[in-house]
Amino acid sequence: MKIAVVGTGYVGLVTGTCLAETGNDVICVDIDASKVEKMKSGIVPIYEPHLDVIFERNIKQKRLKFTTDLESAVKKAQIIFLALPTPPGEDGSADLSYVLGVADQLGKIIEDYKVIIDKSTVPVGTAEKVHAAVAANAKVDFDVVSNPEFLREGFAVDDFLKPDRVVIGTESPRARKILEELYKPYVRQGNPIIFMDEKSAELTKYAANAFLATKITFMNEIANFCEKVGADVDMVRAGIGSDTRIGKRFLFPGIGYGGSCFPKDVQALSKSGIEAGYPFQILDAVMKVNQEQKTSILPKIEDYFNGDLKNKKIAIWGLAFKPDTDDIREAPALYIIEELIKRGATVTAYDPEAMDNVSKVLGNKINYALNMYAAAEEADALVIATEWSAFRTPDFSKLAKKLKNKVIFDGRNLYDLEQMKEQGYYYSSIGRTLIA
Repeated sequence: MKIAVVGTGYVGLVTGTCLAETGNDVICVDIDASKVEKMKSGIVPIYEPHLDVIFERNIKQKRLKFTTDLESAVKKAQIIFLALPTPPGEDGSADLSYVLGVADQLGKIIEDYKVIIDKSTVPVGTAEKVHAAVAANAKVDFDVVSNPEFLREGFAVDDFLKPDRVVIGTESPRARKILEELYKPYVRQGNPIIFMDEKSAELTKYAANAFLATKITFMNEIANFCEKVGADVDMVRAGIGSDTRIGKRFLFPGIGYGGSCFPKDVQALSKSGIEAGYPFQILDAVMKVNQEQKTSILPKIEDYFNGDLKNKKIAIWGLAFKPDTDDIREAPALYIIEELIKRGATVTAYDPEAMDNVSKVLGNKINYALNMYAAAEEADALVIATEWSAFRTPDFSKLAKKLKNKVIFDGRNLYDLEQMKEQGYYYSSIGRTLIA
């Protein structure tokens, strides 16, 4: 099939590349000319495991192309994916200006039947707005479909090529038949393509992310309570996670969720609830607790240093909001760093992929290390903010020689308590016994 993907951000680039992988002819459109030229030469603008391999392969086989020319791309395509940003507005609602702006242009361009797909995460009712924007100028038939993405950063390629499910919102038999054919190669193992109306598909995406954010936040509250009463959150997690009604995933406590999806989507769904006359009380609590959780490790650091962090050198392991990505949007590490600097501390950080992105935001406010051990050199304490695999089994003897004090504040509960006791570290984690 001939496909145009408008927008080459995280979702658009993964979508376009993975669609090309199954033999489709895909052209990706972006207004950033320099970015387009880099992609044409085989440079992947984001870090996502395994994406580079299929990206390069499909460029070489001429199934994946890039352009700034929306009109030429759209005229050649049967299917048009809109993978455009929907950032939060000042009031928390999703900003649809990019999506509706392109929809307006599409109406002036299309000359034959097209399936226009909302791939961006959008509020309920967006398909209707996109349809109206296209129809204002279109002189031919078209369908607007909601097809939300469920891609986990760090696992996006596998998630697209082997999805748990594909959700498609359309009441058009013509569009349904085309999309069944498009997605057939990805569900050969029997995972479902679930068809529904457009509004239900739009809400499905928000509901999924809001539920997962709620699950994470609930476990963080349980962890905080464990610290108050002397319980061990690892034991509680094992106890409730074995209940099949609850499940084991998204029960790991830490310093809060971040990224491009959960914060934005929870906020947008909450705003949509207010607009519809149904305030989501649970989501309001989730957002409040998560914001507080991001810096919940700060009081522990201050207590250790008797309230005085001035001129203390703090090492940070991990800057991305999660491992296997360079995405720093709403990353807890950035909130922690900001508070440490306010208190007079100096910060040296290391992250395998995200340091370039952080340097664009923080510049020389912090120091950047070449590796994890260099970050710890002469540090008064180490803070772990992201659970990269490389941080899970460090050489603790080597680390001890680098640190000024054998002190670790672990925001991701990477290490065994008994091991830390044997190693002689002061070890503070989330919802577990303090090793001092």
